[in-house]
Amino acid sequence: MTQLSLPDDLATRGEARGSIIMLVLDGLGGLPHPDTGRTELESACTPNLDVLAGRSSLGMLVPVGHGVTPGSGPGHLSLFGYDPIESMIGRGVLSALGVGFALEPGDVAARLNLANVDSEGLVADRRAGRPMDEDGRRVIDKVRSGLRVPDDVEVTLIHEKEHRAVLVLRGSGLGAGLRDTDPQRTGLPPLPATASDSGSERTTEIVRDFLDQTGEILFDEPVANFFLARGFAKYVPYLTFEERYGLRAVAVAKYPMYRGVAKLVGMNADAVPASNEETVSLLEDHFGDYDFYFVHFKDTDSCGHDGDFAGKVSAIEAVDVLLPRVTALEPSVLIVTGDHSTPALYREHSWHHVPLLIASEWARPSSAEFGESACRGGDLGTLPGKDLLSLALAHAVRLDKYGA
Repeated sequence: MTQLSLPDDLATRGEARGSIIMLVLDGLGGLPHPDTGRTELESACTPNLDVLAGRSSLGMLVPVGHGVTPGSGPGHLSLFGYDPIESMIGRGVLSALGVGFALEPGDVAARLNLANVDSEGLVADRRAGRPMDEDGRRVIDKVRSGLRVPDDVEVTLIHEKEHRAVLVLRGSGLGAGLRDTDPQRTGLPPLPATASDSGSERTTEIVRDFLDQTGEILFDEPVANFFLARGFAKYVPYLTFEERYGLRAVAVAKYPMYRGVAKLVGMNADAVPASNEETVSLLEDHFGDYDFYFVHFKDTDSCGHDGDFAGKVSAIEAVDVLLPRVTALEPSVLIVTGDHSTPALYREHSWHHVPLLIASEWARPSSAEFGESACRGGDLGTLPGKDLLSLALAHAVRLDKYGA
């Protein structure tokens, strides 16, 4: 019996077919405000999204599984049609690719947070006050210049953005089975670097020494005086968008991590916008040269983490203002969704379903409003995130019929 891989084996290739734009408002999903009963998306003034909803199919996405809180990496892999469990990869690899580091198979990478640890050794600020890029680079350069590394291992330290950095280890006998050192809460000490398998003991020794040295080098820094490490991963190449779906794809994303997950699946991710306006300008510049356009907006997630309900509302409204420029491109399919929910009331990623909109000639509209309540009643129902790409291809008339 022939084993089919769906939707890959049905994807049409070598023909001019419909274009797909996927707008991802990071952390889009929210929770109702106790005073109004409306989420951030439902509270926002979004006339353009509402008009778009009036000609779209609506639904709710489950990025990984019911009750499972997704990280940004699994959330985006799911949006791109990759099973987030079978295709799981640590954030370190995504961050390394995002900053343009040329990873080789077997490299081990980790995402680092500059953090503040107080005099008692407890984490006072997991993000070191969110330093500006210039100050973050200065601290990373300081560590790099004072670091002593083993002779048989290449250690690369790169500033990513603000408080974020990337650590890459290259050498023989390295495993990536390390537990995160970030306790995820303030008032607790950083967790020790520990191996979860016997093949990662050597890596664990290197990371422990690296973190010990970091504390010594940064002892006189008033705020950013330590690193928290998470998302350890070994780089393994993935099948690309073009190999799987016959799609030439491009990503427009401000933050390196999201460019990293795009590069992992073979997208061109060289465009680095400085603002939402420039993000849309780059989309306009690229439009017509590719088949699939991944466009990322970060502020919705940042405000959710900060517990800033009004700020997240404003971030949604800022994207809505730009939407007419996107619809003017007249893509065959326009998707608006998020990679996960980051409710301002919860202040972290959550397991809640994510609003989804698919606009195309073949949609079945059900509401003139884009929000959680409207999406729960949409014709798409509650959809596994990894099935979204199949729907996008179908709406773009890029899938052949299955069977006779």
